[in-house]
Amino acid sequence: MTQMQGRAWSRRGVLAVAGAGAVALTIPATGRATPQEADDFARKLLGGAAAKAGKVQLIVKDVAESGANEPVRVVVDSPMTAADHVKAIHVVADGNPFPGVSSWFLTPKSGKADVAFRMRLAKTQVVRAYAVMSDGSVWLASQEVKVTIGGCGG
Repeated sequence: MTQMQGRAWSRRGVLAVAGAGAVALTIPATGRATPQEADDFARKLLGGAAAKAGKVQLIVKDVAESGANEPVRVVVDSPMTAADHVKAIHVVADGNPFPGVSSWFLTPKSGKADVAFRMRLAKTQVVRAYAVMSDGSVWLASQEVKVTIGGCGG
């Protein structure tokens, strides 16, 4: 136990406070990523590869009632064989605190390139799904999701 200003702190307590402070320092001052930050993040994530439209289907509502817990699904057209498969699926958004929402890494043994999750959307923003293929090509689907937040545009 450590004594700090008359209180006894456990090692876990000190580490929890330090961890929360480190996370707070990594969140942009605005609380949301900008479209430019999302583009820069995607470029780094993809190693500068240019993404082409096609093969990727991003399934998300056009209008989210609150944005608190929205279902998102990404399906990639691929035979998932050793010679032709999806290596990774990345989802990036330009209105969240950090543009990288989620990533999945797949192999031919994954069977199919189909992932689903729930995402928090704080405001109207563009959500993008990237698929990195085994031949090095990158495919993209994007969609703007309008968040109404209790019936008011966000």
